[in-house]
Amino acid sequence: MEIAIKVFQFILSISILVILHELGHFLPAKWFKTKVDKFFLFFDPYFSIFAMKKINGKWRYQFLSKNQPTEEEVEVDGKKVLKPIDVSVLPESDWRRHEGVKYGIGWLPFGGYVKIAGMVDESMDTEMLKQPAKPWEFRAKPAWQRLIIMLGGVTVNFFLAWIIFGSLSFFNGETSFDTAKVNAPMNYTNIAKAMGFKDGDKILKVDGKTQNNLDKLALDVLLSDEITVVRDGKEVTFPTSDDGKALAFRDENPRAFLTPRFPAVIDSIFNTTTEHAGLKVGDQVVGVDGKKITYYDEFQEIVRSSAGKNINVDVLRNGTTTPLALTVSKEGTLGLASYKQMKKFYETKHFTFGQSIGRGFTRSIESLTYQVKQFKLIFNKKVKGYEKVGGPLAIINKMQVDKAKDGSLSIDWTWFWSFTAMFSVWLAFLNLIPIPGLDGGHVIFTLYEMIVGKPVPQKILENAQMVGVIFLLGLMLLIFGNDIFKMITGGF
Repeated sequence: MEIAIKVFQFILSISILVILHELGHFLPAKWFKTKVDKFFLFFDPYFSIFAMKKINGKWRYQFLSKNQPTEEEVEVDGKKVLKPIDVSVLPESDWRRHEGVKYGIGWLPFGGYVKIAGMVDESMDTEMLKQPAKPWEFRAKPAWQRLIIMLGGVTVNFFLAWIIFGSLSFFNGETSFDTAKVNAPMNYTNIAKAMGFKDGDKILKVDGKTQNNLDKLALDVLLSDEITVVRDGKEVTFPTSDDGKALAFRDENPRAFLTPRFPAVIDSIFNTTTEHAGLKVGDQVVGVDGKKITYYDEFQEIVRSSAGKNINVDVLRNGTTTPLALTVSKEGTLGLASYKQMKKFYETKHFTFGQSIGRGFTRSIESLTYQVKQFKLIFNKKVKGYEKVGGPLAIINKMQVDKAKDGSLSIDWTWFWSFTAMFSVWLAFLNLIPIPGLDGGHVIFTLYEMIVGKPVPQKILENAQMVGVIFLLGLMLLIFGNDIFKMITGGF
């Protein structure tokens, strides 16, 4: 049931993003009277799950229908070439005979597309380019109109993220852990120390900017070039080591290298053995086996390393120190927790409708900035961020599901919409990369035409498109290869 809910969330999110992105291309194309042949959610190689088309004023529908060719092979001067099919000789029931847009749902959930007449896209349909441009073709339109059509998808993606982020800020507010309220220095794991941190460091700035939100602080550090801290009473700035970043990326939770420290005050006990040994809620652990304990993470580390052993614990209770003998489980736990005291460090900020509009824009830009910085790490030789690149399987695995006390499962809609907004910005960024085959590639060629005053030679367009398609196919193989490898090795 849980995996079904995760898959549903993934398909729903992708469907929303793809439909709206393609509408961003479709509507301007229609406004500029450009012929559109197909509008599909998901790709449909060989066949489609569902298709519909308006024919003679009535909607016609097909289910699990095989794709029909639009070209046929004929012999011209002894050479076999592809020519458009003469639709006038096709039977009346054949959809190809009738003008109009074919809408549908494919079976490969990796995106979608709008097929615009007169445009070289990933289908590599170049035969029509050998004919004179017709008024209703994409290539016949002015450069500024083609630019608007190509930028429509990413524009919609950005505005969608803006609307979602703004709505979340207005309806839910924003809850964050305020590190400025924590007087103690952070707990730095070995990964953090590999980045350049030392015990006792108090973080002042990351790349010259102050960050008090704990979730963003960990990500900022991971993507940073330099950190400024107070160390031994002095302000020190050091470069963030790529070796440490590489260790963080290999960790199951890349952001766990940085955690706040707080006293080892016990507020929950789940193990009856520990409870019967005399430990009580409200006790503060101040020593273990003669070693002084100041923070809860120090206590946790000793417990983890004492799996299956007995430990002597000193607790402070009502101003008096009391010794206790506790038995650590084979898993290295005592069945207790200390998290309720952390609630005082959280704060929720609420926004008016007007403020949420500006906040939605700011959050969209923040998300875009993080995407760009993370993208750089993919090609970092030391960090090897490409090893963490995941496809649909990885995304589905990360989808969150709410689990009630009675065991029932439900969708965490706040998380879902946050993810959809973030993913919308990510798609906008990816599509703007100037690679032939993506919107960014078409935009670059169109801008060149507008600046120089003449279009890029058709042969260069075709070759560039081919290179772009090969690159994108290679990228997909890398992504899916990572997914399959992680699935086989249990890396999810």
